[in-house]
Amino acid sequence: MSKSKAWISALRLRTLPLSLSGILLGSGFAHYNSYWDTTIFVLAMFTTILFQIVSNLANDLGDGIKGTDNNERIGPERAIQSGDISQKEMKIAVVFTATLSLLSAIALIYFSATNMPDSIVIFYVILAITCIAAAITYTVGKKAYGYHGMGDIMVFIFFGVVSVLGVYSLYAKSFLDLSVLLAIFVGLLSTAVLNLNNMRDYHNDAKSKKNTLVVKMGQNNAKFYHLLLIITALIALTLFLDQLGEPLAFLILLPSVILFVHARKVMQIKNPKDFDPELKKVALTTFTISLITTIVLILL
Repeated sequence: MSKSKAWISALRLRTLPLSLSGILLGSGFAHYNSYWDTTIFVLAMFTTILFQIVSNLANDLGDGIKGTDNNERIGPERAIQSGDISQKEMKIAVVFTATLSLLSAIALIYFSATNMPDSIVIFYVILAITCIAAAITYTVGKKAYGYHGMGDIMVFIFFGVVSVLGVYSLYAKSFLDLSVLLAIFVGLLSTAVLNLNNMRDYHNDAKSKKNTLVVKMGQNNAKFYHLLLIITALIALTLFLDQLGEPLAFLILLPSVILFVHARKVMQIKNPKDFDPELKKVALTTFTISLITTIVLILL
């Protein structure tokens, strides 16, 4: 593989739509409540993409250094694992993208700071730094939290709570309780994607001492956990739509049929390889529902 193709592969572009889902929902709900700023929207999307890229590169680096990405791994071959990109090159890339993401986040905060107390501005700066640190330390370092079963809760917090409530507050300078339901929806489905990834890699993770929640609870329990994540996420979205008081808005739930078919298949899977194509289904369905919800909120 050429160096340019190796870098494109390392970016894991297929993960970007899911990472944008929370930003779309928070922005759509802000528009629905008559708060909107195109600059905030563009910078929030750009910052989130950079955060995700930092996470992807750091994940490649951390798992590569620890030897978790090896020939026994089922998923796509990673950059360091293949030898196409060296550890030194990846470290430089992580530092570079982390710096870019911090600058982007500061720009986002700067253009959102109108009528915002200084204490809240400082909070957002600290939050931005925390997001970058969390993206890197998922697999990098001796105390990488992804190796201690903390990945699920962190994904829920950053893909759900921080993404939806954080961006909504940048528009409105506060947040409504109703937006919490959107955060729960996208946070839980993002966690479901991670759970699929960890079910796929269960055996290799266990051998590599990467104690994900799946390794801790076992494959069978992880399947029921997965079902719970999906059902709870859809309940949260249903409650949100009910609170809107717009009957036609419930058409947003139609793509969720894909998730129920998916959940049924997951419960029947015996070969870990069969989990891999299911990741894309959940990620793209989550993004599709989020995009449709955002469009509906803007049009209402």
